[in-house]
Amino acid sequence: MTEFGRGAPIVVIPGLPGPWRFVAPAVHALARYYRVLTLSLGPECSIDSDVDRILAALDERKIDRAVICGISLGGLIALRFAARHPDRTSALLLVSTPGPGMTLAPRYRVYMRWPRLLGALFLIETPYQLRHELRWSQLRPLLGRPVSFARMARRASFLDSHEAEADCRRITAPTLIVTGENALDHVVPVDRTREYLELIPGSGHIRLANTGHLGTITRPELFRAVVQGYVDTILSGAA
Repeated sequence: MTEFGRGAPIVVIPGLPGPWRFVAPAVHALARYYRVLTLSLGPECSIDSDVDRILAALDERKIDRAVICGISLGGLIALRFAARHPDRTSALLLVSTPGPGMTLAPRYRVYMRWPRLLGALFLIETPYQLRHELRWSQLRPLLGRPVSFARMARRASFLDSHEAEADCRRITAPTLIVTGENALDHVVPVDRTREYLELIPGSGHIRLANTGHLGTITRPELFRAVVQGYVDTILSGAA
């Protein structure tokens, strides 16, 4: 677990690639106002193992409660943590997270069987999928970061889990669903993320303008402002 900043604790969980540095712009923006804890996803490629690692990190630091923020596939880990540990979750943030109704496209199931193929096609598809969000100068550093395509393939199977709806029924923490714009997110359809509004009672939704799937990278200050507005309201009400 890596830690930045001071203030109320927020755990930031990255998505499919795994390393936390893929969401570093959001982490550093939040760290100017909060105590941000973040981690790279574990080699076990298991939702529950990452939940256990987060719990252990909070215990080690004697943090009773934290805001749990999951970005993209990391939202499924955040959701499981909040479902299993409601007493340790002061608020839940699901950012462009695949909804329970989202499944892997047939071509991705093929990729999962041959991770090296996944890696090659991931590198080919990523610039095309993100062409409306990222300039090449922003995309190149992301593609240059080391990732394990075998682990990515295993994590992609999270989408085949049918436990997300059950997790939603156990959520008691205030919950905010954050998405980009429908026309710009070509990774996780916004409508799929918005399914959580129906499944988590009392949850709210904020759309980041002029962003798609990667608003945490392309517009980190806007993301920080949205999170800060919500979190500060929740925490002041709990005081």
